Amino acid sequence: MIFFWAFVVGGLICVAGQLLLDKLKLTPAHTITTLVVVGAILDGLGLYEPLIDFAGAGASVPITSFGNALVHGAMAEAEKNGLIGVVTGIFEVTSAGISAAIIFGFIASLIFRSKG
Repeated sequence: MIFFWAFVVGGLICVAGQLLLDKLKLTPAHTITTLVVVGAILDGLGLYEPLIDFAGAGASVPITSFGNALVHGAMAEAEKNGLIGVVTGIFEVTSAGISAAIIFGFIASLIFRSKG
């Protein structure tokens, strides 16, 4: 049943993004930013973790989860280190994913050639 709910919740997040693109005529950058901010707000309100518990990858894979990770890391570090923890927490939580994207992007650029 977890696969069903992951599919439904992940699909609804994607539908929301597509509606932002189509109906509000937002650019892809504005749409992504909006979804990240929505994820951050939901985590700040304590609503995103229960969604992840319910839907699993359906809530932890979409871009809204990035906003959740930012706020979650910032809040955890703020409790330990005060105001400076807000900044360090954001970098600590997201650094592995960003570093992996940079490294794998670089490796891909060495292996593959641009067709342009």
